[in-house]
Amino acid sequence: MGMYLMKEMPDMQNRGKKVTYPIWAFIQQKSTQELAQRVHQASTFTVGDIEGVLKQVAVELANMLADGNSVKIDGIGTFTPSLALVKGKEREENDEEGRKRYARSIVVGKVNFRAEKDLIWNINGRLSLERASWKRKRSSEKYTKEQRLELLKDALDKTPFVTVLDYCKLTGLVRSTATIEIREWAQQPQSSIGTMGRGSHRVYIKKNEVEL
Repeated sequence: MGMYLMKEMPDMQNRGKKVTYPIWAFIQQKSTQELAQRVHQASTFTVGDIEGVLKQVAVELANMLADGNSVKIDGIGTFTPSLALVKGKEREENDEEGRKRYARSIVVGKVNFRAEKDLIWNINGRLSLERASWKRKRSSEKYTKEQRLELLKDALDKTPFVTVLDYCKLTGLVRSTATIEIREWAQQPQSSIGTMGRGSHRVYIKKNEVEL
């Protein structure tokens, strides 16, 4: 069962009316192995076979997207690659003598995903919600920024690493704010917070546990 909260929308037009909308109280990230286990329970395939297929699907999906294709997976949705300049490269100037951007300066910046209507329909057919008994508070009402750093340090005394999601749960920050703040801690030498991994696999650790 999912838990939801009602979040107050800012009154941009100064009408003096409070408008709210539903949000998830929290979202947990499930692993490939957990997904494979669920498929295994509903089929005759082994967990290992399912994991292997999923990993190969990821590889072939990357190959097809790299060729400039949009890939549709029935019942799930459509993946479409979007190009961007390599970080630090300036934009091309639209004149004969201006700078030009060649292939080595261009990468896939992100992959857009558009869910199929059938997927949304299936989700709603299985949806079971309960309103959370607590009210959403801004993290600033719970802890100061310095207190959040101490919470992070205490957590890292008990566990080898902390993810952004862990930091969200620890501090009450929404994911976007938590990502920005924990990255700031990792960039400050005096914070004693370091990082390992890249992209979605990046985790945060004590600096004395990583070679600087």
